[in-house]
Amino acid sequence: MQANSSIVKTLTRRFFDRMPHIVAPELLGKCLVAHDGRMVRIVETEAYAQDDPAAHTFRGETARNRSMFGPPGHMYVYFSYGVHWCANVVCGPKGFGAGVLLRAAQPMAGIDLMEAARGNVAFKQLCNGPGKLAQAMGIDRHADGTDVVGGGPFTVIDDAHAPVTVIACPRIGISKAVEAPLRFVIADNPFVSKRPMAR
Repeated sequence: MQANSSIVKTLTRRFFDRMPHIVAPELLGKCLVAHDGRMVRIVETEAYAQDDPAAHTFRGETARNRSMFGPPGHMYVYFSYGVHWCANVVCGPKGFGAGVLLRAAQPMAGIDLMEAARGNVAFKQLCNGPGKLAQAMGIDRHADGTDVVGGGPFTVIDDAHAPVTVIACPRIGISKAVEAPLRFVIADNPFVSKRPMAR
């Protein structure tokens, strides 16, 4: 399924120049597009800021997390547990290490490329986790620091998709500040990594 080019808008730098807990839920329903035609709809995100003990930037800038301190609207890509890449979009003002982890997405276009990248997995499991999403979209260390609002290999767009119902819930896959309701999912979407627990 391709986006209607007449209504597609690339998200602006200003969109990302806000705190991650604001950007993260607003990214839901937007699309991540690769230069080779792969496209997914973002269905799950997590917010991380420099004052958050779970953030990679909590102890300051390093060679590994430098991109997260850069201008908003760029990618911060890191290797997780020596197993897979994870993609974040940098948020907030330059110099403040913050971003939104892209946790899960719904495949939209370039499905054959995603399947080739992911191997023999079920359709719903192509992008239902941060490592799976990055692998399906071909995101690796070469994407670290690239611009997602123009000129980079990946772009985040708004294709005027219908409004979504957002659920905020505790983050997963971390050991600090786990209970902070900074994980955001589209309600009842089958492509999220893990459904939020009913309260």
